[in-house]
Amino acid sequence: MNARERLVESAQELLWERGYGGTSPKAIQERAGAGQGSMYHHFAGKADLAVAALSRTAAAERERAESVLGAPGTALSRITAYLRREREALRGCPIGRHAADPELVADPQLRAPVEETFAWLRGRLAGIVAEGQRRGELRPDADPAAIAAAVVATIQGGYVLARAAGSREPFDSAAEGAVLLVTSLST
Repeated sequence: MNARERLVESAQELLWERGYGGTSPKAIQERAGAGQGSMYHHFAGKADLAVAALSRTAAAERERAESVLGAPGTALSRITAYLRREREALRGCPIGRHAADPELVADPQLRAPVEETFAWLRGRLAGIVAEGQRRGELRPDADPAAIAAAVVATIQGGYVLARAAGSREPFDSAAEGAVLLVTSLST
């Protein structure tokens, strides 16, 4: 792996562990085994590197979500698979936890990968709900955008509850509660 890749990977890990404000260029360089000159050869600064790292993390998260959302099956089975997908609940969402970082959300460039990922996920879920409605699998009176927002909010809230409790149980309960709610939309 070249220095640029090591820097991006190290930034991804540190951003997930510490957030933007808690991640220093020096910590990134140390974890990557790269010097300051190497970092500034590849990136204009911390923010530039963070955008690259967040963009890569966002792409990986979209890929993980798509692996279950794009699988064959009914709308309900795919949404349920998404809700029950294995996650590191106590670490928090690799993307969602950045939405609480004031320094990151204040910068439109840094916020963009987070914002775009959640917009994609809500849109993808809403599309699946609408597909289920067209197929007669889900009630036609449900608002696909509202259902999608509730599913995303439940998962993100589940991370918060798990981290606050120091246990994954609240996350699992939230996900199962969402499964029950989505199942109630079946025809």
